[in-house]
Amino acid sequence: MRQRRRTWQTLLATTATLTVAAVALTGCGGTATDAGSSPKAAASFEGKGPINYVSNRDASGAANKTIEEWNAAHPNEKVTFIELPDSADQQRQQLIQNAQIKLDTFSVLNLDVVWTSEFAANKWILPLPDDAIPTDTMIPATVNAATYRDSLVGAPYYTDGALFYFRQDLLTAAGIAAPPKTWDEMKAACEKILALPEAAGMSCYTGQFDKNEALTVNFAEAVASAGGTVVDAEGKPTVSTAEAKAGLNLLVNGFKDGMFPSDAITYLEEQGRRAFQDGKLVFMRNWPFLHASLSATDGSSKVAGKFDITSIPGTDGPGVSTLGGRSLAISPFTPNKATALEFVKFFTSEEQAQKRLALSSRAPVYASLFEDPAVVAKRPFFPTLLTSLNNAQPRPKVVQYGATTKAIQEEAYAAITGAKDTDTALNDMQAKLTELTK
Repeated sequence: MRQRRRTWQTLLATTATLTVAAVALTGCGGTATDAGSSPKAAASFEGKGPINYVSNRDASGAANKTIEEWNAAHPNEKVTFIELPDSADQQRQQLIQNAQIKLDTFSVLNLDVVWTSEFAANKWILPLPDDAIPTDTMIPATVNAATYRDSLVGAPYYTDGALFYFRQDLLTAAGIAAPPKTWDEMKAACEKILALPEAAGMSCYTGQFDKNEALTVNFAEAVASAGGTVVDAEGKPTVSTAEAKAGLNLLVNGFKDGMFPSDAITYLEEQGRRAFQDGKLVFMRNWPFLHASLSATDGSSKVAGKFDITSIPGTDGPGVSTLGGRSLAISPFTPNKATALEFVKFFTSEEQAQKRLALSSRAPVYASLFEDPAVVAKRPFFPTLLTSLNNAQPRPKVVQYGATTKAIQEEAYAAITGAKDTDTALNDMQAKLTELTK
């Protein structure tokens, strides 16, 4: 596969002059020239021949193996893997640059689910034929995330949802029969657990609260778990509500009451993992990929065999996870659209690619694989994750997502650090989001 993999630096070096102009445009995040109309059009998926698949690094090796199988069976329609930087922001920038100057360098795009609306509104990706992807057998939230204005514009590739990690050994020691389902139950459990001698020096809970995309995720989950939304089904902001205030107050009061460690204000996923893995936390909200390192039996994890997982808590019952994951989309500028479509179908097929993906490192988009004995034997947390995914919601489906998430981060961070009261922060957020979604 090495001879067919090319990096984004190599390819873009040949178009440096053109991308200078695109960089200037990208700095504004792109402009949707026809954001109000449906993307559904009579796209003609014709043309067969070599194509390029552009994606972030394939650490698991699953994508490489699937591409090798495709190439062996399609010698005249070979796929070249173009590897983008690890940074999501840099990935998005390179994809936008390519689209703005209408290069045919990128054929099939691996898109973060939060980019869907932006790329579809700008017509940088094509709506897919109605019968191309078996969406009826996929987890509904993954299909929703790949849909823009009632048109499927991406093929769900892999997904992700939040898990609630907890110290089962300490719950047992405190006489607590079941993990908490609500924030109030978690607070009550912590009061009992932190009084135990074996819990000396521990803190109750952490999520991810640094001013980063992770804060948008945690804020959106808190609001949804309190019965609110960040934007409604039409994309209009809805954060000046009692539910949104209740959700944000969960985070604000967590710091104010000492439920969260003070340094959690700097936490991203990795910092939270280290704190939990080192035995400093009772509860943690995080992603499934941490399960392996927390379970390591080589001495690196102090909680191996001591923790368990469930759904994140809410205000009246289990909470609502934010959906993560990726979709595959097709560039309108690739000449070999027929090959691109067939490759996307092959790459996201249940038995061909998705089971391999599930056995490597990612959560598949087909619910059946979460109950497949071979998969569950290797990924024992999958049934719990499926529950989380079935209740998951995407982050705001808006065209100007970059500016939107920045506004959310700024105001949520101001509230949890005490720079603004909750009402002011949410009113300011509502005003910013209203301007961005006009």
